[in-house]
Amino acid sequence: MPETDPIDPATPWEYTLYIPNDPRAVTVCRRTLRLILTMHGLIRLVDTAELLATELVSNAVRHTEGPAALRVRWVAGVLRIGAWDADPGPPEPPTAFEALADAEEGRGLALVRACADLWGWQPLARDGNRGKCVWCDLVAA
Repeated sequence: MPETDPIDPATPWEYTLYIPNDPRAVTVCRRTLRLILTMHGLIRLVDTAELLATELVSNAVRHTEGPAALRVRWVAGVLRIGAWDADPGPPEPPTAFEALADAEEGRGLALVRACADLWGWQPLARDGNRGKCVWCDLVAA
């Protein structure tokens, strides 16, 4: 078996996984993200990244119709996780986390805000498709 060169952590990379609007796709995204981060030597970020990706992709699948995508990018020590969906409207703003203690749903973006170093959203138009990307950043310490 040929040996491969170690992955340079300073080299930027990006992956996109296109998914159908199906709740089972959330698990596929989570497992794919774990594999990507493990292969790039970023195992220390896996647990938090999986939690964040699960929330973002779940929202994309649950609150919109049509396809979605998980985007993962590494640049200069920052991991950006984004979920694209076909709805160009903004996401619901996150509620204060403390106010959600007894809520059965609606904690997703509050959890993202609490666990990520930075988060946001932007409208996107690509190849004639409109939508938005909700993203968050994890800074590797």
